[in-house]
Amino acid sequence: LSSIGEDVDREGLEKTPARVAELWSYLTSGYAEDPQLVLRSALFKSEARDPIFVHDITYYSVCEHHLLPFFGSCQIAYIPDQVIVGLSKIVRLVDIFSRRLQVQERMTGQIADTLQEILKPRGVLVLCEGSHLCMMMRGVERAQTSVTTLASRGAVESDEGLRNELRSVLLHRTPVTKALR
Repeated sequence: LSSIGEDVDREGLEKTPARVAELWSYLTSGYAEDPQLVLRSALFKSEARDPIFVHDITYYSVCEHHLLPFFGSCQIAYIPDQVIVGLSKIVRLVDIFSRRLQVQERMTGQIADTLQEILKPRGVLVLCEGSHLCMMMRGVERAQTSVTTLASRGAVESDEGLRNELRSVLLHRTPVTKALR
């Protein structure tokens, strides 16, 4: 702060170093959690064979290139094969990977890989959409630009028809909150 000419002793900045340290501890808290253990803590045998969709999982992350936030939502589909997972654990999985220094592309793949490895479903599709402050505030300065990343595993990766069907549901759905109005 002093290198940019700020008076670090003024009232508004006195506690800033401690606040920033606490903030970065929270923003990178995903390193302290094991995503595999989180999923394994809520696995259940199931005869379910149809796709399970989890929509609108909000995330906040930090771009590893510029240390600026990016944020958005993830949509996740998986086709179980004898095992399902508690739905809240899918949300926690997104939190764990987003609360690290990240790039959206890797985060999307890490979520898909972990679901595939632990649940061993017939297939997984993860779609993440994000707005990146590194593009909005600097560089190209495009406030309306968003980024969409996809990761497919298992049968969803190898079967184009299945992948397209799941992607269509993830992209073109009526949110429950709108349907209830």
